[in-house]
Amino acid sequence: MLRIRHAFNSIRIIQSSRLLSDSTQSVDTTYMEIPIYNVDKPQSLEKRKARLHYQSRKRGMLENDLLLSTFAKKYLDGFSEEQTILYDRLINSPSNDWDIFYWIVQKQPTPKEFDNEIMDLLKKHAKNEDRIALSQPPLH
Repeated sequence: MLRIRHAFNSIRIIQSSRLLSDSTQSVDTTYMEIPIYNVDKPQSLEKRKARLHYQSRKRGMLENDLLLSTFAKKYLDGFSEEQTILYDRLINSPSNDWDIFYWIVQKQPTPKEFDNEIMDLLKKHAKNEDRIALSQPPLH
């Protein structure tokens, strides 16, 4: 009985110390930023599209994972180099995935630098006018 009580006390101490940790006290977890990616990095169109397929699926936010992965599967392989770069800038330049989501579903106005043919196509895709059940495509 004494061992169990000691174990529970140890767990409480560990949990409370984690909550008061200096490394997490200053972090605002309500607004997590997307890691910066250099979209102007030279790479072949094939490699850029392969990276974008992966990045479209692995956003860290289920809503965008679903919208962007199904969008990329449907359209990305047919994009020109210019369209691919526009899509790359769209998903890798904003600092927060919620911003991208709100622009796509038209809950917030799209900034001018992202208001282009790719965003228009994404907005139409998000409306899902054919009412098709969407699920993430397999990675390969």
